[in-house]
Amino acid sequence: MAELTAIILAAGEGTRMKSALPKVLHPVGGLPMVGHAVRAALGAGAAGLAVVIGPGHDAVSAAVSLMAPDARFSTQSERLGTAHAVRQAEAAYAHSEGAVLVLYADTPLVSRATLQAVAARLDAGADIVVVGFRPADATGYGRLLTDGGRLLAIREHKDATEAERAITLCNSGIMGFRCATLRSVIDRIGNANAKGEYYLTDAVELANGDGRHIEVFEASADEVIGVDDRRKLAQAEAQFQELRRDDFMAQGVTLRDPQSVFFSWDTTIGRDVVIEPNVVFGPGVSVADGAVIRAFSHIEGATIGEGCEIGPFARLRPEAVLAEGVKVGNFVEVKKANIGKGAKLNHLSYVGDAEIGAKANLGAGTITCNYDGVNKDITVIGEGAFIGSNSSLVAPVTIGAGAYVGSGSVITRNVEPDALALGRARQENRLGYASKLRERAAAKKAARKARSEG
Repeated sequence: MAELTAIILAAGEGTRMKSALPKVLHPVGGLPMVGHAVRAALGAGAAGLAVVIGPGHDAVSAAVSLMAPDARFSTQSERLGTAHAVRQAEAAYAHSEGAVLVLYADTPLVSRATLQAVAARLDAGADIVVVGFRPADATGYGRLLTDGGRLLAIREHKDATEAERAITLCNSGIMGFRCATLRSVIDRIGNANAKGEYYLTDAVELANGDGRHIEVFEASADEVIGVDDRRKLAQAEAQFQELRRDDFMAQGVTLRDPQSVFFSWDTTIGRDVVIEPNVVFGPGVSVADGAVIRAFSHIEGATIGEGCEIGPFARLRPEAVLAEGVKVGNFVEVKKANIGKGAKLNHLSYVGDAEIGAKANLGAGTITCNYDGVNKDITVIGEGAFIGSNSSLVAPVTIGAGAYVGSGSVITRNVEPDALALGRARQENRLGYASKLRERAAAKKAARKARSEG
């Protein structure tokens, strides 16, 4: 296959998003939309990546660079249309004899398979390949004017006749070119249209006039959804989630209520995992085979080992790493902690900046006090240690293997292996004192009432 380059158009301001954030940085599945375009292009085999951004959009180039450090950037200072945008990336195709894909940063669901199909047709002899689709409502979309298998032209909706508007095959905006063909037409594209812009779609008529071979590749309407406002963003998110749910169920994951489970772009889940309703996976989550994620849990940046049981109502934050068979129960929060094999954190606990040994047991209400207002320190709990309910472990502190911590303790010093640590005030029972407290409280209430009535 000839060398493939991708040009991603990402210069739009997205004013209809009503946001201080550039449109293409709004996330779908936890990844900025431009990131989806980058992944699709690279996945399709693009060896070079050029991104056209708007003025002051340094955040866009920074986001792209995280995924594609070798990407090249150019700025479209004036919004004069798609052909004008492509001209800003001329260095990407000026000297190449390969092919170039032009795609959009606000079309986050296009698949690598579609881009590979476009590239394959170019490699097989097509000069231009246009990705078309058939929406339920074609209003506003450019129409693909065909004659048999030949694409004659692309007509923008505002410039189309009534007969042309009746055509259901529409332009997604995604196009593939042989670089030589693109060079031959790009500078001849004019702006004699209703908006006075330079449309890349005019390349089709120009190439036809040159006797070039132009094809249409028809994609699913759901795949080429473009996002220009919050409503479309929600539609793209919904479609993304549907695809992810279907993929996971096909791979052997049980979703008790699929519509209530939300995944991120990089979520990985093993076989025979069971996920109950109302679970949210943020970015960076890996779940091994046989784990159970119970209802109303929120998981982000965490690694969950084989056979773990999480929730209900659990929260796993970034750098939570759970070994095989760990149990994290209801209203437990884990952050930046390594939890050893078979350890149990069953309820009402916070574990942060910690190392928990295998088969350790943390009773209800156990807290690792990891932050002093300035610094964060580590709590280490050894294998088989037992932490009694409602205990506070003030870091930095180490609880030795097999040690016991009495319920209600505040532990500020290291505990030796197999030791019993009691860090609470000595109990004192004052006989008859409860009635005195009640009398004192009643007198105080009566005095307050008398003052208010006076």
